[in-house]
Amino acid sequence: MAGQIPVQLVAGLGNPGPRYTETRHNAGFWFVDALARQHGADLRLENRFAGEVARIVLDGRETRLLKPQTFMNRSGQSLKLLAGFYRIPVEAILVVHDEIDLPPGEVRLKRGGGHGGHNGLRDIMAHLGRDFLRLRIGVGHPGYKDEVVDYVLHRPSRDEEAGIRESIDRALAVMPEVVAGELERAMHQLHSK
Repeated sequence: MAGQIPVQLVAGLGNPGPRYTETRHNAGFWFVDALARQHGADLRLENRFAGEVARIVLDGRETRLLKPQTFMNRSGQSLKLLAGFYRIPVEAILVVHDEIDLPPGEVRLKRGGGHGGHNGLRDIMAHLGRDFLRLRIGVGHPGYKDEVVDYVLHRPSRDEEAGIRESIDRALAVMPEVVAGELERAMHQLHSK
């Protein structure tokens, strides 16, 4: 993998409000919440970034955490505001999101690629391009394309949620490598469970 680019921003995708808190679509929020807890950080709403923001030091590197409060379809607005203010290049951004093409319990790290119909990713690409890192948290697929929207906007079963939470824990364990830009090492640990 070319060049080691340290991650300066970890943005988890989801929808704000209690109606969506426990839904599959909020797996990115679950990850950022867990990372903040792990480092004793409090996410606070910052209107100028249209999101909840925290700062942590991870493996000796300052890293910003972001949960856009713009709703999923407008996630790119919040990322652009924060990345622009702190002059964070798109290559130094990790976007964490739910992935219907992976079963619960699977988690994958990659750079670039298409949006795969994910409206949060689509909006980020419209604002920043596509060369950001992605942490894809598997939430499973309902089986039929026309059921996807309803599926991701509902809570997973107890077993599915356990798988999602376990994959989040595995991803948290490789965050020092991810933030340091050691992606091959992080991928090897994460993808060979």
